[in-house]
Amino acid sequence: MKNKKALGLLILGGTIRYILMTSKYSSSISGRVEISTPLNSYKRVQEGVYLYKNQIDPYQGDMVHETPLVLLSLAWASSTIPLLVPWIYIMIDLAAAFILYKMSTEFINQMFAKQSREKGQYADETDELHLKLQDTIDIPKFVFIAYLMNPLTILNCVGLSSTVFSNFFLALCFFFMAKHKLWPCLAILALETMRNLYPVVFIAPIMLVFGKSCTKEYVKVAARFLFLCFGFCYISYAIMGSWTFLNGTLGFVFFCRELQPNIGLFWYFFMEMFDHFRTLFLITFQINATILYLIPLTFKLHKDPLMLTTILISLTSIFRSYPCLGDIAFYLAFLPLWRRCWKFMAHNFVVFCFFLITLLIMPALWYLWMYAGSANANFYFGATLAFSTGQIFLVTDLLFAYVKREFCLKYGQKVFIDGKEAKIILE
Repeated sequence: MKNKKALGLLILGGTIRYILMTSKYSSSISGRVEISTPLNSYKRVQEGVYLYKNQIDPYQGDMVHETPLVLLSLAWASSTIPLLVPWIYIMIDLAAAFILYKMSTEFINQMFAKQSREKGQYADETDELHLKLQDTIDIPKFVFIAYLMNPLTILNCVGLSSTVFSNFFLALCFFFMAKHKLWPCLAILALETMRNLYPVVFIAPIMLVFGKSCTKEYVKVAARFLFLCFGFCYISYAIMGSWTFLNGTLGFVFFCRELQPNIGLFWYFFMEMFDHFRTLFLITFQINATILYLIPLTFKLHKDPLMLTTILISLTSIFRSYPCLGDIAFYLAFLPLWRRCWKFMAHNFVVFCFFLITLLIMPALWYLWMYAGSANANFYFGATLAFSTGQIFLVTDLLFAYVKREFCLKYGQKVFIDGKEAKIILE
């Protein structure tokens, strides 16, 4: 993409965000439960900054869940350049889009180079499944636009959600992974893991990239990651003077102490469940959001860390304890990377309908529940459950499409059994 065109799109994206931020709808957007959660709420961050400035431990209660490093940065910004704080969110969001563009450029070039080396092993008549030279230009551009102009991304930024920082950190982490820069990659991942817990699963694709298929190297990568995590913990302790931040950040995410409705699955289940079963199902839900899929997917996709990364981003966004639309928008930006798999995706229309209908009816059902009093929690949870189901359809469809493409590249698109053409079905 030409620099002038990219700059023009960045200016347009920033203008849209600023106009909405200064409009009468900004407060309504920032208050929506689909955008603002107890973990990323701007109001809670403001409260944390106020408490920190007044030398009160923000983590003594259960209202502030941002890390001390981010609180310290925002406290400095609110004191030094208070009128520019909204612009900080806008610029970080625009930077995330640009970094995703650079990251996808690196990955697509690497995939194209790998294809050139292995092309002799591919079956005949599979040209339409191959990456084309034009794809190295088009796909990064699509990734850039898919993040920058996605309405979900825009609403996430306008709502001043701290998920903007999460998306920026993850984009930067994957960029360094693509550039094969180990220490910056691990440092950014450790910082984001201390904020949200779930990014810890991305250590798997990073180990595959930097481990060189050697167990000793895998252990070294993991050890360096743990060292950086403990380092950030100690820095946070030095800032706050106590360890209470651990319970207010990672502890809050894991134990899911606040059951404010959101687009996830935790809140309704634990609201309805008996307390004496809570620990069992809490551990079960958290395993489902982290390591349950990690090990089998890592073994299956060990030759393609980028696909593993895409699937893990999607699954953690769906199953985390406090998801929001900003998390969903981030993994949707990765879909153009798999443009050559789209041919095998069979549920595009179904997924589109799930997304469109549920996103439209969630605000309506929330209004009927909270304001009109003519609905209840079951209505809203039904919409969020359908939304999560649509996302699961999307993730499984993408994974099956990837496997089908790999199979067809090796054996051809037409498989014959007893002289008759067979149909490839994954079960």
